[in-house]
Order: sequence, then structure tokens, then C-alpha cells
Amino acid sequence: MSIETSVRNRRAQTDVRIVDAHAHAGPYSLFFIPDAGPQAMVRVMDRCGVAHAVLSSHLAIQLDASDGNAQTAEIVRSAPGRFTGYLTVNPWQDPVGELARWGDDPAFGGIKLHPDLHDYPLTGRRYAPVWEFAQRTGCPVLTHSFDGSPYNDLGHVEEVATRHPDARILAGHAGGTPLGFDLAIETAERCPGVVLELCGSLNSGQDIARMVDALGADRVVFGSDFPFIDLRMSLGRVIFSGLSEEDRAAVLGGTMTRLLRWRTGLGR
Repeated sequence: MSIETSVRNRRAQTDVRIVDAHAHAGPYSLFFIPDAGPQAMVRVMDRCGVAHAVLSSHLAIQLDASDGNAQTAEIVRSAPGRFTGYLTVNPWQDPVGELARWGDDPAFGGIKLHPDLHDYPLTGRRYAPVWEFAQRTGCPVLTHSFDGSPYNDLGHVEEVATRHPDARILAGHAGGTPLGFDLAIETAERCPGVVLELCGSLNSGQDIARMVDALGADRVVFGSDFPFIDLRMSLGRVIFSGLSEEDRAAVLGGTMTRLLRWRTGLGR
């Protein structure tokens, strides 16, 4: 049964290993999320045929990186095989200490930066330990990216990628806006280490197909921002984007699986 047929029949697909490259868990202080715990997330993932999600706790990205990273590790261990953690680095909350504490922990397969939430530019020196770690290990770094941001627009992404050509940088939201998508594509064309991550409210299947056409499916990864954004809507945009089966499988999970393999045993 094809993945499109599974969706139309409201059945979880099993043909493609889907990996959500951008997810969160737990309560968020600014608005109510009905059920953001890992058990509820797994139930939705199962209904959608999503095998795995890479996530950071809301606590880590917003208020407390130390306790939030511990929460992320606990969530990963509570559902073996379903989650990989992003180690959140807040530039104001002991980046070196957090990398030392969690850098070797197999619960974590990537690093998460959110310059907009942390009021600190992606290009700032407080992130230097992150780029050193990423270049040394191959650990992918997911950063928020948004056109026009004073902290993480595509110019910031390009500057960091140029400085650190061996780092694998996931541009979260792929620039966030229609103009941002164009700028994200152009940035990735100039910077081979940049991979576009798809979550957001403004992109379409056509935008996704354009990214893949310009960069190749090995430079674009599916992410949903679940439970901020409905996983089903985010997934549907990729499934019905008109990509070939091979490219769609890479975007939905193959490329992110490969990026996670720097950590022995992850993403397999």
C-alpha cells in the first residue's frame, strides 16, 4: 500500500521510516498545549506512521537549559527507540558545562540552538563551544532560522556555516517565510554544510519540491515542530508535495537517519 493510499484510508503507513527532525515535549509557559507528554506524542506518531522524533524539552529551550536537558534525557529513556534528544545550549546558561555534562550521553543525537528565544546572535562567541564540538564529532546542530530576525536570519546562518565548513547545520524552519525560503535555498547552495529543515506554518508542497530540486533530497529534512504545530499537517505537505518516492523517503527520514549516525547506534 502506497503512503498516499495509507493516508487516504486513515491508516498508519509502514513502507517509509519517517523521522521527525524537529519536535518538542512538555508544557510551554506562554500558551497551553493540551497533552505534550511523551506518551501522547507516541500515540499521535503511531497514528501517523512516524517511527522516530528528535526533540528538545520546552523547558530547555525557554527557561532552564540544565533542568530541561535532564528532562529531555528522561523523555528519551521513557520510550526506547522512539526519541532522540537535542542538547539545548543556551548561551547565557553555561554552554561549556552543558556540553561537558551531556555531550557523551547517548540520549542526545544533536544540539539545539534558539537565538531568538535567548536574545543572542547565532554568530556570537558564546556559541563557540558548540561549533567546536560539532566540527570535532559530526553532531548536527539545529538552529532556529527566520528571515528578518536580528538573531538568526539567513545571513547569520551563512556566516556561521562559512566559519565552520565541517559543521552540519540544520536551518530550522528553512527561513520561515516565503522570502526566507528563497534565501535559505541560496544560503544552502553556497554552504554545503547547511541542511534545510521544513517545519513552519507558511511553506507548501511546492516550496518543499523547490528546495529538493535546488539542493537534492540529502539537504532537506522533514520536521514538524510537534506539538507546537500539528504533526499531521506538517507530514501531509511532504507526502503530497509531488516528490519522487526516492526523494520523499530521503526527506521524510533517510537524510536525518544518516545525520544521526555520528552517534554509534542512533538512527538505525
